[in-house]
Amino acid sequence: MAKLDTLKAALEKVLGKRIQSLSEAVGELTLVVKAADYLEAALMLRDDPSLRFEQAVDLCGVDYSEYAEGTWAGPRFAAVTHLLSVTHNWRLRLRVFAPDDDMPVLPSLNDVWNSVNWFEREAFDFYGIVFEGHNDLRRILTDYGFVGHPFRKDFPVSGYVEMRYDPEQKRVIYQPVTIEPREITPRVIREDAYGGTQH
Repeated sequence: MAKLDTLKAALEKVLGKRIQSLSEAVGELTLVVKAADYLEAALMLRDDPSLRFEQAVDLCGVDYSEYAEGTWAGPRFAAVTHLLSVTHNWRLRLRVFAPDDDMPVLPSLNDVWNSVNWFEREAFDFYGIVFEGHNDLRRILTDYGFVGHPFRKDFPVSGYVEMRYDPEQKRVIYQPVTIEPREITPRVIREDAYGGTQH
């Protein structure tokens, strides 16, 4: 029996009806569970001897609002965790969708795998996903006064505010963005006479 088949059978036996979907792509399994089952499933993935996922290697937020060219009809925000079993030498991708698009809230996995602490903070900072039960959920990469969540698909590329040092006030100030939209058409196409040739 192939290694992935063994893992798939173990997942189905241990998690049972908690599995929303279990799919294989590019040699890896992706497990999707409901937010209500997320914490319990994570504990089973870590503690069951037939699974034994001791390590959470990564966790990231995802905004599916423009997925599949905007045809995605499911929930907007998800957390995707990459797990590793050193004991069995296999990997698993665990995905969970936040049930509320307007206020995405998921349980924190910090007490299951403490390696996700900063990853959950990053997903909160960039996507606005709130991880309930996280002991120190605050921004990690953007400035304290930052407005919004920059990895959301509806966040403008130039942002909402900019900061600069004001020599008169002798401090950093925030103000609305004053960046003018740039012409992004290459110069070669904009100018017929570019490079000295006439058409």
